[in-house]
Amino acid sequence: MKVSALFVGLLPAALAAPSTGETGIVKRQTATTDQYLFSYSLANFLIKRNAKSPATLNWTSDGCSNSPDNPLGFPFNPACYRHDFGYRNYKAQGRFTDANKLRIDDQPTPFEATLTDNDDNNSLLYQCSSNGHGGVCESLAWVYYKAVRAFGREAPIEKREEANEDALMEYLKAVEAYNKVLAEALAAGETSF
Repeated sequence: MKVSALFVGLLPAALAAPSTGETGIVKRQTATTDQYLFSYSLANFLIKRNAKSPATLNWTSDGCSNSPDNPLGFPFNPACYRHDFGYRNYKAQGRFTDANKLRIDDQPTPFEATLTDNDDNNSLLYQCSSNGHGGVCESLAWVYYKAVRAFGREAPIEKREEANEDALMEYLKAVEAYNKVLAEALAAGETSF
């Protein structure tokens, strides 16, 4: 009986005590998502992804969506995993805006627009730097990047038609440049795809 009285006596105090609740979990999830997207190397991200750690985040991915995951043997799939992680978790966290979509697409992974010493396996361009087919791979990486910008699914806000048209033109230019680089490499015998 004393245990029951003690329990009943502590119940109001327990109910009044502050808890991390959903807000605390959401704050931790958003901070972790940002850290994994923008601070971790791709290799460290993949370790977390393989462990599904933390399990409260969305780790699902369809790879590089409607594009080959590893075109011509180029290792693009890991960058696509992180890109999907960003989109899915930002949507679940209510943060998927046009600005954040661009941030996920551009910084620092997976489709970073520049190749720097600090990329640490973060971008498609970095993935191209060690495969022996640099120009062809880099050109194809730009096609992937421009495709994400032009055709990225489920844009959060209705886009103006001109913006879509501009992104489509940039994509078509990237495809044209890729076809030219590939044809030159094939003609020079630099590659055997």
